[in-house]
Amino acid sequence: MGLDGVHVIAVAEHGAGLRVTVESPPQPMGCPACGVLATSRGRAMVRLVDTPCFGRPVTIRWRKRTWRCGDPDCPVGAFTEQHPALAARRALLTTRACWWAIGQLRREQASVAGIARQLGTTWRTVWRAIAPLLEAMAADETRFAGVTALGVDEHVWHHVSTKPIEAGGRGPKELTGMVDLTRDQRGRVRARLLDLVPGRTGAAYGGWLTDRGEVFRAGITVATLDPFHGYKNAIDDHLADAVAVLDAFHVVKLGNDAVDECRRRVQNDIHGHRGRAGDPLYGIRNLLRAGEENLTDRQWARLRAALAADERHVAVEVAWSCAQLLRAAYAHPKTTLGRSLAQTVLATFPTCPVPEVARLGRTLTRWRTAFLAYFDTDRASNGGTEAINGLIELHRRVARGFRNHTNYRLRMLLIGGGLTSPHLK
Repeated sequence: MGLDGVHVIAVAEHGAGLRVTVESPPQPMGCPACGVLATSRGRAMVRLVDTPCFGRPVTIRWRKRTWRCGDPDCPVGAFTEQHPALAARRALLTTRACWWAIGQLRREQASVAGIARQLGTTWRTVWRAIAPLLEAMAADETRFAGVTALGVDEHVWHHVSTKPIEAGGRGPKELTGMVDLTRDQRGRVRARLLDLVPGRTGAAYGGWLTDRGEVFRAGITVATLDPFHGYKNAIDDHLADAVAVLDAFHVVKLGNDAVDECRRRVQNDIHGHRGRAGDPLYGIRNLLRAGEENLTDRQWARLRAALAADERHVAVEVAWSCAQLLRAAYAHPKTTLGRSLAQTVLATFPTCPVPEVARLGRTLTRWRTAFLAYFDTDRASNGGTEAINGLIELHRRVARGFRNHTNYRLRMLLIGGGLTSPHLK
């Protein structure tokens, strides 16, 4: 069995699974309260679900020893054998089955329903057994130690009504997720989900930072975020010593959006309708989103031909060139020169005659400090946060959605690396 202190006395087939009977050897036992030698009262049969064996569910029949204290005045009276390697009091799964199930959730993208099928039991039995272990790990404040770079992003966890939890609903559709983006000794980011709190507001983020305490907040040196002022206000209020960094991916996306908006506007002005097959600008809509360094000779030829098809396309060409300059600032191998390009963006975009580029320039000017901070923080970004979001989306699809926020938070903390235990390798 691989369990110290018990031995197998019988193995039999039971339906589609196996039934293993185990017991501990006879030995003297003292009362846990007074220490007086206890007398045996026989054995009680307890059934537990264990890890699968040979691809089949396993049920353990544990013949637990029972005793009665030899002291008539002892308040304990009768008591039963306990074995931590088998199960905690009143548990239906063995301890190792619980940790096996948790490992399957984290490493194998398994669903609780799938684990229940492998164990030959029910969803509720599995979750009731592992939830206390997950809650204990989530309540351990030491998991927040050593965090120096913090990412934040919103996350949509359901798409139904925002009926309050107290009224039987799921609460807010959006959650705020905090991710540890601290670099290791090799300078690599090992993104780790720290928490998910209801709401997409600065108050939600700020409240979580307040709960973490002064020591945690003082240790944060870099805080990355998307261009959302609610999170920026929370960083300014609670992480005064941290450098706020605007995420590079979202800035480049803003540039691509400006090009796309300009293309649609020019296209509508010329043709009086949305893009259709045969329209030059509509035919290169995907090329306009690509980086110029990734274009083939054939794609370059298509791009130039479409832009030259009408002199009114010059606005789209200018917007595309501006977006490429923004990409070049982030892609430059030297951060000092990349910063110079970013300063050129800030100096020229707001006065650009193309309205979409001018609007982008004004947006970046409002975020000037956080925009330029990318080049002063060894290219800090919110990429790890987006990776965690992708992992969360995968497990939400595996589970076919969630109705309970508490269960959702525990599951996502587990798969996002936010929970630690010696039992989890």
